[in-house]
This record gives sequence, C-alpha cells and structure tokens, in this order.
Amino acid sequence: MSFVVRAPGEAEPPPGRAIGGEFGALAVVMRDPAVTDVFVNGSGGIWVDRGLGAVRHRPDLPEGEAREIAVRLISAGGRHVDEASPMVDVRLGDGVRVHAVLPPVATTGTYLSIRLPRLERPTLAQLESAGFFVGCPADVVRSLVASRANVLITGAGGSGKTTFLAALLGEAALSERIVVIEDVAELRIDHPHVVTLEARQPNLEGAGEVSLPRLVRESLRMRPDRLVLGECRGSEVRDLLAALNTGHDGGAGTLHANSLADVPARLEALGALAGLDATAVARQAASAIGAVLHVERTPEGRRLGAAGRFVIDDRDRLGVVAL
Repeated sequence: MSFVVRAPGEAEPPPGRAIGGEFGALAVVMRDPAVTDVFVNGSGGIWVDRGLGAVRHRPDLPEGEAREIAVRLISAGGRHVDEASPMVDVRLGDGVRVHAVLPPVATTGTYLSIRLPRLERPTLAQLESAGFFVGCPADVVRSLVASRANVLITGAGGSGKTTFLAALLGEAALSERIVVIEDVAELRIDHPHVVTLEARQPNLEGAGEVSLPRLVRESLRMRPDRLVLGECRGSEVRDLLAALNTGHDGGAGTLHANSLADVPARLEALGALAGLDATAVARQAASAIGAVLHVERTPEGRRLGAAGRFVIDDRDRLGVVAL
C-alpha cells in the first residue's frame, strides 16, 4: 500500500530523501524534502509538517499496519517495543528520529512521531536572506561566534533551534574542535572537525545506560574548543554550566522555552532537578552564558524573535534583559 499525502493541487515534490521501505506507507511523504515531521496519531490519522504547522493527510493507516511499522522501525534502531516497553525513541540512518508509543499507553492506537533532518544545511547567510533575523541582526550573531561567547538557543518544540544552532556553529573557525553531546544525534554541522557523543538508554535488564551528565563530563577529556549540548532538559544542566564556567568558551546548547522571559524559570526548574537552588542557578547561568537567542515559529516561518543576556536581580534570582 502506498499513497501520496499532498494537499489538493500541490505539485509533485522534487527528488528528496532516500527513505527505505521500512517506513511502509509513510515512505512517500517522507521523501518530500519540505517535510520536517510526520505524526501517526492512532485513529486520529496522519499529520505532516512542512515547516508551517502540522496538516492532516489521508488516507489513514490501519492500526495493524501502523503497529507493524513502529515495531520494524524501533527494531532497525536496535531496540524493542512491546506492551512491556511501550515507549521507545531511536535514531535511524543519518539523523531520522522515531518515537513510538503503543497501546494501552497510546489510547487510540499506535502513535509515531518522526523527525526528519533537513537535506540542506543552511548557513547564517542563507537564513539572513530568508528573513530569519527579525529580533536580532545577523551581524550580532556572527560577533557572538567570533568572540567565542557561550550561547543558549531557546524556543518551543519544532521552532528551528537545531537548524539555527547548526548554522551558528558552521561559522566557527576551521581550526576549532567541536564536541557535541545529544540525547539522540540529529545536529548536522557544516564544519570539518565535529565529533558527536550520543546518550544510550538502559536495556531491558536496566544495564548499559550512558547518561547526558556522564557524557558532559567525558567530553571535557576530549579537549573541546567548543562544547555543545544539543538539548538541555534535565540534571545535565549542572554539568554544562559547570563546564562553561571553567574556561570552555564558545559553547552552545538549546533549551525548550515558550518565550525569552520564560527562560530563567525554565533553567531554575532544571537546576532543581540537579539539586541547585535558584541562587546557584542564577550565579552559574549569568557567569556561563553570554547570550540567549530565542527562535519562534510564525505564520511566515521560523524566525529569531528575540535576543537577551542573563542578569541577577535584587533577589539573587536569574533574569533576562534585551541584548
């Protein structure tokens, strides 16, 4: 079974990704180079995002076929999904991320969330030409890279944080060694000296885990010129801030936040997971991070909406002001 999931009257997409048959009926839409995400929502149907928000497409996948695709993809990623382990995340090939949830946790049938890497690796110049730099000039971003400021890129899910981070790091000097730490490797940097460490989840027996905090500590032994944490979302924030406060300039990372003003509270929440109080987070972050760049998803596309820097307020709490 195969189908084309384009809007009525939409032109045939140009040749795109090399997507194999393991994706089954989803392979056709995933080959479209404009597609960034594909969602299978059980009986809620198939949704496809081409950068302007998810749109429903038909026909829907029968539950049996959706489950078969999920099991096959997770197996291809070296893991196993079933009722005993119903939620699994894997990386396939060159950065395709697959997250599967099976019933009964998924209440309306098998759920699949598939994130596709961009075929192209846009540079800052290309982003500038596309009107990306709304809340902060491109030259300011370039100066942050050149001065080796530590940068935190924030935004909601799917706002373009990873794409922007890759473009920013592509401006680094060719002599610099970039060490990237990710939960699931997806950062694609156009730079000759990049090494990536990927976290590993425990197996069914609970052994073999390699956590993000451990990878942050290990990376410091690899003599990074720029230390990059693909996404900061847990206790690894403590290790990252500590590393960036010990002479590791030029680092970067991403953080989920709905607005620039929400970033301090988000960091405080992550710091609490690591046993840091609000005052410790404020002092560490204000010292370690030179700039916060917030990306947004708008009707016109993904944009750099605001830029700021951390300050410590009169209560010894973390705040952010315009850059």
